[in-house]
Amino acid sequence: MTQERRFRTSVLTLILIYLPVDASRADDPPSDIARMFSPPPALHDDLGDYKSLLKFSDGRPVHTESEWRERRGEILKTWHGILGTWPPLIERPKVEKLEALPRDGFTQRKLRLEIAPDRQTDGYFLVPDGPGPFPAVLIVFYEPDTAIGKGKPNLDFGDALVRRGFAVLSIGFDPRVIDTDKSGGKLQPLSYLAYAAANGYNAVAHMPEVDPKRVGVMGHSYGGKWAMFAACLHEKFACGVWSDPGIVFDEPRSNVNYWEPWYLGWEPNRMRKPGLITAENPRTGAYKRLVDTGHDLHELHALMAPRPFLVSGGSEDPPERWKALNHSVAVNALLGQKNRVAMTNREGHTPTKESNEQIYRFLEYVLKPAR
Repeated sequence: MTQERRFRTSVLTLILIYLPVDASRADDPPSDIARMFSPPPALHDDLGDYKSLLKFSDGRPVHTESEWRERRGEILKTWHGILGTWPPLIERPKVEKLEALPRDGFTQRKLRLEIAPDRQTDGYFLVPDGPGPFPAVLIVFYEPDTAIGKGKPNLDFGDALVRRGFAVLSIGFDPRVIDTDKSGGKLQPLSYLAYAAANGYNAVAHMPEVDPKRVGVMGHSYGGKWAMFAACLHEKFACGVWSDPGIVFDEPRSNVNYWEPWYLGWEPNRMRKPGLITAENPRTGAYKRLVDTGHDLHELHALMAPRPFLVSGGSEDPPERWKALNHSVAVNALLGQKNRVAMTNREGHTPTKESNEQIYRFLEYVLKPAR
């Protein structure tokens, strides 16, 4: 198959595929996490000012599952058109094993893996002792060490998850060093990162210890942005967990900074200064186009349906974000699904022991079979 033909096939796949892996559970969530699947009463059915997702761009309503498939393809095509279309995924990324360290109840392997045709990165693969295959979680951040317990407290997601019976692949990358002109055909950085995570999925899915149908992706803050774009744009992720990334555009909040050139604001031959949007420092790149044409991130969220996701909200994602999440609830209701959209809330940006326990219980519910 020629490179051109592979590229066309990849484009058609990204646009037309709607049969995402269904990590659904027939049973209702356990009582200790059931509340996270329902908004506060005051926000129940409140759709805010966000555009309905159950209407085509020409205004036609979406009434059936088949119509939603068509509408989903329309949303996906629009976002790839604005952010840049991915090059073909790497079916079997190269994985170099650097070292293995036995730890208490699991093995920690340091790896170097191919995440894009032009890039490799170091990471860690944590695998529990005992027979697999195991459910797995890809954890993304600036670097891979924090998730395995070598960083700030309460960010050691990988170390906690492997002790609960999950295989974990932790990878890292700083978006501010992406050379966008050379990255996958001028992709916006967040789309490039989602593409890299999709290749990370392919790497971990081919590991014999992993069940490829039970692989989720999660991250905190910048990692939450990365995990959100990865889960929404790559249907093979069975679920997503996004810790306080800012799940919608919100320009008064400096940490919900999708407008920055290392996220969605990249523009050829133009570099805006970091910081809030002002008349002197306006929107640029794909972010400007998205805002000017009335798009918001709730459109991406809906691409998850019927796959489940959790927003572990903090200072940047307060309970009012349910107004955006209710649109995904409505899509899942059309598909006859419930308990697919969840949110928890804490006061600060940094995860806490309580918010992490909620994350782990959510992942156990959606990725581990009922006993």
